[in-house]
Amino acid sequence: MSTDARVSCVSLSFRRPDGGEVFSGLDFSVGPGRTGLIGLNGCGKSTLIRLIAGELTPQAGTVSVRGGLGHLPQTAVLDTALRVDQVLGISERRAALDAVESGDVRAEHFAVIGDDWDVEERSLAALDGLGLGHIGLDHAVGEMSGGECVLLRLAALLLRDPGVLLLDEPTNNLDAYARRRLYDVVDGWTGTLLVVSHDRELLERVDRIADLREGEVTWYGGNLPAYEEALAVEQEAARRMVRAAESDVQRQKRELASAHVTLARRRRYGQKMWDTKREPKVVMGQRRRAAQVSAGKHRVLHTERLAAAEERLGEAEAAVREDEEIRIELPGTRVHPGTEVLLLRDPVPPYGPPLRGELTVRGPERIALTGRNGAGKTALLRTMAGELSPLSGEAGPLVATGYLPQRLDVLDDDASVARNVARAAPERTENAVRARLARFLFKGAAADRPASTLSGGERFRATLAMLLLADPAPRLLLLDEPTNSLDLASVRRLSEALAAYEGALIVASHDVPFLESIGITRWLRLDGELRDTTPEAVRAGR
Repeated sequence: MSTDARVSCVSLSFRRPDGGEVFSGLDFSVGPGRTGLIGLNGCGKSTLIRLIAGELTPQAGTVSVRGGLGHLPQTAVLDTALRVDQVLGISERRAALDAVESGDVRAEHFAVIGDDWDVEERSLAALDGLGLGHIGLDHAVGEMSGGECVLLRLAALLLRDPGVLLLDEPTNNLDAYARRRLYDVVDGWTGTLLVVSHDRELLERVDRIADLREGEVTWYGGNLPAYEEALAVEQEAARRMVRAAESDVQRQKRELASAHVTLARRRRYGQKMWDTKREPKVVMGQRRRAAQVSAGKHRVLHTERLAAAEERLGEAEAAVREDEEIRIELPGTRVHPGTEVLLLRDPVPPYGPPLRGELTVRGPERIALTGRNGAGKTALLRTMAGELSPLSGEAGPLVATGYLPQRLDVLDDDASVARNVARAAPERTENAVRARLARFLFKGAAADRPASTLSGGERFRATLAMLLLADPAPRLLLLDEPTNSLDLASVRRLSEALAAYEGALIVASHDVPFLESIGITRWLRLDGELRDTTPEAVRAGR
């Protein structure tokens, strides 16, 4: 791995297909070490990663990468028909090795192998290092969970030993055990690593923070806590500057008003002298002209001072962050504590492992559904929501239910955000739909953007708006990894909204701090059956 590997972007400009500007003249450079790239949803983090990876072409500017590059995208979708060795990129070398071991010594096989005679051993070691030691090289991707596929993609990158590694929300869908494996990779990285993430524990491991905001990057030394501390100090200083600038503007306004009063008095006095003809006309004319020149200079001086003070106030206000946040107003769907909202009895989903046992959810219970990748949490949630019919047993909601899927694939990519949301609430007027969307930061033309142009966080907001605006309003919410792709501010706002929700809630998530923030009343682990567990056990991956 090259220790001088680096990425350099010069005067980078890029527009979305709908014409919206993402970057204009962006300069960005990152070298050896671990860099966390953060910013609000939709600010262009994933776009910048894709530009560096060569998946997108800028309208202007250049991108250069020194050292080999590996890119783990936010949505790592693999062909389910592939084998593990094909994903790792070693299938041809394995076939050549098998041929040579079988006595076929044609030169073409040796050309394919090169010096990589231990490719199978290295591959198995890479899989084992990421907790995939139980998966053989002939294993089919279709038999693996989403989290295992993410780790498999990462193993393929590590085998290439790149100097530059780009990770876009790598902990999405990973259970606690898999996250620890990823953290180990990050801790031991000696090249250049650039990671986009909302995972606090991952961002605590970086050496510096790059804050992408309004098309520009501001650098902060240290990890996420150091960034938050520095930003708090910076923002307090900015607020003090605003207060001082506001005081200066008011003072300049008073001085300008006072100057106008003084000048008016001088004019009245000069007119009185002219009217009473106490001095010769020549002398009075000279005095009048001198007074007019002096008055003009005085007025211009105070006007310029006021303009300068107002400009300083504008600059000070621009330094204070007043980022808009989603305003989630969950419907008033209070559920009486004794009301049954969901019943499970030995359900066997169409895919995933069967579930033994019974579960009755009553009233405003708040349940965390945890478990290892591949345990069947998504299949169970889809069965609870009524999207899948169990092959046997019972699983179904007894009240109006809203389901937020992990893949956020319920949106019609060809339709606008407003039209997507309107589909869920056909009785609502267009004005009512747009008023709700404004609370999710889709205002004006933003509501008319095609769903295909949305970032991961924007797609989440649109899907959540569609869910909460539905008729009838949900009294049971089923959420599958809801914090995936959300920026830190949106995670906090979602936590606040769900904490105030009065209906029943079942959340599948590996994000323990988020689960604790929404007042979970019961922790369940899915492992062939639903077992009671604790947040401490979830953190430890047990």
